[in-house]
Amino acid sequence: MSFLIVGASVAGTRTAIALRQRGFAGRIVLLESEEHWPYDKPPLSKDLLAEGDVPDVPRLLTPDLAAEFDLDVRLGVRATRLDPARRVVLTHTGEQFSYVQLVIATGAHARSLPIPAVPGVHTLRTLDDATALRDALAGRPRVAVVGAGFIGAEFASAARGRGLDVTLIEALDVPMSHIFGDEVGHEISSIHTLGGAKLVTGARVERFLGSERVEGVALADGTEVPADLVVVGVGAVPNTQWLGGSGLPIDGGVQCTDRFEVEGFPSIFAIGDLALRRHPLLGVTARIEHWTSAGEQADAVAAIVTGGEPPAPQLPYVWSDQYGSRIQIVGMPSLGELAHREGSMSEGRFRAVYTDADDRPIAQVSVNDARVVAAFRKNHRRGGSLGDLVGQQTPAR
Repeated sequence: MSFLIVGASVAGTRTAIALRQRGFAGRIVLLESEEHWPYDKPPLSKDLLAEGDVPDVPRLLTPDLAAEFDLDVRLGVRATRLDPARRVVLTHTGEQFSYVQLVIATGAHARSLPIPAVPGVHTLRTLDDATALRDALAGRPRVAVVGAGFIGAEFASAARGRGLDVTLIEALDVPMSHIFGDEVGHEISSIHTLGGAKLVTGARVERFLGSERVEGVALADGTEVPADLVVVGVGAVPNTQWLGGSGLPIDGGVQCTDRFEVEGFPSIFAIGDLALRRHPLLGVTARIEHWTSAGEQADAVAAIVTGGEPPAPQLPYVWSDQYGSRIQIVGMPSLGELAHREGSMSEGRFRAVYTDADDRPIAQVSVNDARVVAAFRKNHRRGGSLGDLVGQQTPAR
């Protein structure tokens, strides 16, 4: 049996290795559009941008590992079309790859602003992006960051770590309020001013200043933010363009079942950042764009393909390192109501717990405290109450 995996980031490489570990003996081919051997992406917006020696980027797969697991890895090969009737993937090289079963793990790409860019305006998603930004930071530019989500925040933190002037420009009145709500969003985003960056909120970018090179960012209210380097971090778009005309359901991502099978195409799986599925613990249909979720989904697909028992579903989990602090989120806070908070960013410790309509804890955000992350997970697994989790401390409401 031939197994084809398109996309060799965390989801794709983990699937290939897990298949072998579970005894799959057929041919496995991985197609990767980048020329680099698969690498881990979290360090791109953190360690790789820090001042000092260039760190090694952790590799998800190496030539030796590929040989050990008997994987046929094709680098620099971009899928351009899928013909599910013939079970063939076509590529920009003109090659065709047939399959019996297919995993779509092509991830997402950085969203751009709907205005013309100029040299010096960057996005951050790939190793090449991070390398270019590291080189640019060495020139000690004035930095503007459009978007105060995790990528923008982590880049701003890295730039401040080099002592650079940094201004974050955020469209929302309260950064991350769509995730945390206004109260917690305000608290979490205070990390920027505490870290020495300037934060401009409720701001819409009108255009980039400069022609041969970026000179700043013009806002809709007439304000101009001087900058020699601009990073745009306004979200990601699923890489589904190549699936147009295939008949696959690709509205908002690749729609799949609870077993990650693409709706209507049982021989095709979708995992990672582009997989749109109903989460068994959250009860909502969403794309979960987290590093941990990609690995969990890969393990599940490998189990399903080899006739094993998929691992138990987990709550989404994501972390972000900013200004020397680690922010950790378990669950999806936007699905609940803020029920408890303690600490503050200025103290270096913070926690907020969210509950559902029955007052059951369903999500938590915490800062610099791994113990409360473990405690929340344990409490959630056994169906514990808010009181079990936080004791007799005063709730937020």
